[in-house]
Amino acid sequence: MTIAAQDRPRIGWIGVGRMGFELAARLLDAGYDVAVHNRTRAKAEPLAERGATITDRPADLADRDVVFTMVTASAALEAVTTGPGGVLTSPNATPGVLIDSSTVSPQVSALIRNKAADHGADFLAATVSGNPKVITAGKLTIAVSGSPEVFGRVEPVLAALGRGVTYVGEGEAARLVKIAHNVFLGIVTQSLAEITILAEKGGVSRAAFLEFLNDSVMGSAFTRYKSPALVNLDFTPTFTMPLLHKDLDLGLAAARELQVPMPLAATTAQLVAGAIGAGHVEEDFASLILEQARNSGITLEAQNVPVDDGLSPQT
Repeated sequence: MTIAAQDRPRIGWIGVGRMGFELAARLLDAGYDVAVHNRTRAKAEPLAERGATITDRPADLADRDVVFTMVTASAALEAVTTGPGGVLTSPNATPGVLIDSSTVSPQVSALIRNKAADHGADFLAATVSGNPKVITAGKLTIAVSGSPEVFGRVEPVLAALGRGVTYVGEGEAARLVKIAHNVFLGIVTQSLAEITILAEKGGVSRAAFLEFLNDSVMGSAFTRYKSPALVNLDFTPTFTMPLLHKDLDLGLAAARELQVPMPLAATTAQLVAGAIGAGHVEEDFASLILEQARNSGITLEAQNVPVDDGLSPQT
């Protein structure tokens, strides 16, 4: 089946967690016809108020031109694509293009790519960098791999999701890009926790230190938008510690396969495992700073001051 020729292909979206919800909403706001499935239907219902159609099974989206999947892990991706009632199991229809934005291993991605081909569907891996607030601000970035011709056909849809879409190669290249990205995410966050606690224990407030850092050449969009959490100890989750640990494990597995030494990543994975063991499971991974403080012999208190996260929505 080929993607429809109209400018606005009909979209299916499977998985409306924190990220998936906001991305599906962006497509609705951009004027696309979007139908949605989520394992817990109630989480998808607010999208109906914005014009989405809610379906009971992934297979109900099989007649869509483009179907996105954004689920938590490899087993969930297999379930919504090739499991009972999966989007690739309908006897009467097959999506034109299946685009997966989950963080899964290259091996599972290749498996789903082959299954999609068996059913006549094209497949792209489209991994993303950002969190719900980043999406709302229009600053999400996407790495895409697969057929360059298929990418060219759906690039306008992907462009509606954020500010940057990068084609990184064929096959599963986007998976490695995302895994490497999230390994860096963990290392940078642990490093940021360490230097912030160093300054704090030496008598410098976290707010002052991070303001200086963010205005320096070492500051970044990431250090800025994590600063409110580090200063005010608000760890409302955007990405949890167990999810970070999963991605560090995927990165270390890739490093072993490719024979790339990654001592910083290995150490960070151990520290994240320790934080999980200490009970930091539901909080945002920025709570690494709490473990760093505990190991440094200090107890942090929220400073309760306004901190700019740099994520004002684009107009």
